[in-house]
Amino acid sequence: MGPFTGVNKKQSIFDAFVRCKANIAKVKAFIVLTFHSDTMTTKIFLNLPVKDLNKAIEFFTKLEFSFDPQFTDENATCMIVGEDIFVMLLVEKFFKTFTKKEICDTAKNTEMIVALSVESREKVDQMINKVVGAGGREYREPQDHGWMYERSFEDIDGHI
Repeated sequence: MGPFTGVNKKQSIFDAFVRCKANIAKVKAFIVLTFHSDTMTTKIFLNLPVKDLNKAIEFFTKLEFSFDPQFTDENATCMIVGEDIFVMLLVEKFFKTFTKKEICDTAKNTEMIVALSVESREKVDQMINKVVGAGGREYREPQDHGWMYERSFEDIDGHI
């Protein structure tokens, strides 16, 4: 029996993922496979390598993100960003099981830039204050484009 036994086309990817959580080998296979359905909601799962999972959880908790305990173990956690957006924080050793490529050295290279929007300029400033208080750092000077105000930060693993 495969990991998707009993999963019908109308189930969301997240629901199928929940069913596969019990066996990490099945979850790994699930990440590679996808379902297609006209009624399925698209969900985004960004996967980031971290050096120390507990420190990463502590850092992002201070930024008021929450985590799905169903997808949390010694190798990974699922940080909830929005209704359909999640960041999988994976310890580097576990992250390497998903790719043959080397993990980016964030002290020297940028692997990607993640952008989050919030409802006000004040919320942007509050987030940066929380980042600095949690051990991250402001990455560059604030940018005010009139219609958009942005500030950038680097987390404790060097992700921008």
